[in-house]
Amino acid sequence: MAALPRVTYVAHRGGAREVPENSMSGLMAAYARGTAQVLDFDTRMLRDGTLVVMHDPTLNRTTFAGGAVRGLNVREWQGMRLRPRASLPGSWRSERPPTVAEVLDRFGGRIVLMVEAKDPRSLERLAGLIRSRGLTRSVFVNSNDPAVARHAHRLGLLAQLWRSAEQLRRDRPERWRPFVDLLDVDVNARDADLARAVRSGIPRVWAHTVVTPRQRDRALALGCDGVITDTPGRLARGRGPGRG
Repeated sequence: MAALPRVTYVAHRGGAREVPENSMSGLMAAYARGTAQVLDFDTRMLRDGTLVVMHDPTLNRTTFAGGAVRGLNVREWQGMRLRPRASLPGSWRSERPPTVAEVLDRFGGRIVLMVEAKDPRSLERLAGLIRSRGLTRSVFVNSNDPAVARHAHRLGLLAQLWRSAEQLRRDRPERWRPFVDLLDVDVNARDADLARAVRSGIPRVWAHTVVTPRQRDRALALGCDGVITDTPGRLARGRGPGRG
């Protein structure tokens, strides 16, 4: 974490408009391209407690199967296959969606990771995976719930809290300063709400989900020091001078 640049770029779900989201091949491509300093992915828990990489609660949108992710065990998970979107640039093959352990083993210690814990019940198990690999200072654990962020902090993890534009209208971010390491703010929020987040005293304030240079430049002009993007390759090509 300490080695991150002044302005940090995050490949959201690996860069979901450029690669198959939450896939090992997509994360590997984002890492190899070097256009982001952080790789983001989502986690869910199977019925046997295995943590896997998946955004949705169901398999329907991103795989060839259907039904609830939590209804599977790890053996059944091994039989799932991701369905790359036809609109993605390049050629992508179907592949098995990874487990969280596999992603941590592949990238842990090589690049900073951002993990959204979709199931708060999984937090203790996720903490165990991170601690056992010595990655507590290089993995942000993300949630929309301040109570989950506080729990992550108490577990010795880097706590990240994301907030929508509507939530930021009512939020008082300075209240979270004691336990939030990274505030993740909606790029569509009002200027005043983004500026208030930046002034909160939380060490890092990054904007999501950025897809255009104009969105990026506005967030940075308002004081955000990170960009969470579905298009890290595109934004890197358009990166202005002095942006890290």
